[in-house]
Parts: sequence; structure tokens; C-alpha cells
Amino acid sequence: MKRKPNSVGGGSKTNLNGLSFEGRMDMREAIRKNGKYYLDENDQIIKKKIVIAKYFEKNGLYKKYLKPLGIDYKKILSRQLLPDAALLVDNNLYIIEKKYQSGSGSVDEKLQTCDFKKKQYEKLLKPLNIKVHYYYVLSSWFNSPKNKDVFAYIESVGCKYFIENLPFKEIGL
Repeated sequence: MKRKPNSVGGGSKTNLNGLSFEGRMDMREAIRKNGKYYLDENDQIIKKKIVIAKYFEKNGLYKKYLKPLGIDYKKILSRQLLPDAALLVDNNLYIIEKKYQSGSGSVDEKLQTCDFKKKQYEKLLKPLNIKVHYYYVLSSWFNSPKNKDVFAYIESVGCKYFIENLPFKEIGL
């Protein structure tokens, strides 16, 4: 049987199809374009000359925030979690995972892992008394009645999802 080419993303096409979505949903760029905030070279978000938040991506959460505070994730978690984006506002850490999909595939199944991941982040940040908020920003493909049960589950475990847009007010800004 002849192999059908992947035209919807995932697998070897993940970066090809996902980066453009993730590029449009770039938190740094959104902060810069907002006009109310300034993002400095250390990824601190400043409003009226006051640091109001810190921004991290992937390993940055560990290297720039947890490690300097003496938190070694290996002593708390069996595996490191790498957030697409993390925003620390006061004692709240907003974990933001961006998911792109344009056809059936494994990404929609990953949405069901939010409860586990949120609990892992809570375990990691417990020594710092930081509240964790776990959010998905999803491409428009997910905005379908077939995801109704998954969306209900996401909300039932205290996580949130947004389609294409994450309002600043949802992340403490």
C-alpha cells in the first residue's frame, strides 16, 4: 500500500505546521505590541518602571528561576516539564501550552494530560508557595463540537483553554 503524505501536521511535519501557529502566539511579541508593558533583556515585564512579572520558556523556568532559588527539579519530579511559556505574576505561575492541529492526530489526545501536568508543576513549586494555572492556547481546528467532552474535562480539573487568543487579563496582566 502506498504511503499517504502527511498534510495536517504532527510527526515530521510538526515544526513545519506548528511553528507558524506558535509564532503568531508568541508571548514576547504580544507583550511588546501591547503598549502597556515593556519587556527587558532579562524577560521581566515592566509597567510604569515597576517589574510586574517574569517570563520564561522551556528550560528558562528551571535555569533562570528555580535553580537560583535552590530548587532542583530532579529531587521533586521524575521528569522535567518544559512549558511553551510560563509567566510569573506575584505568587501565580501561568503555564501556557500552545497546541496546533489541522486534522485528526495525537495533539488532541495530549489535551487530556493537563491535570497530570498541572499537579506536577504544583508539586515542583510547592516549596515556593506559588499557585499554578495551566492553560492551553489552541489553534482554531480545535473549536469543534467533537472536543466538547475534552473541553469539559479540562475545565473540570481546574485548567483552561483558549482558541487562538489568550487575553492578558487571564494571566494577571
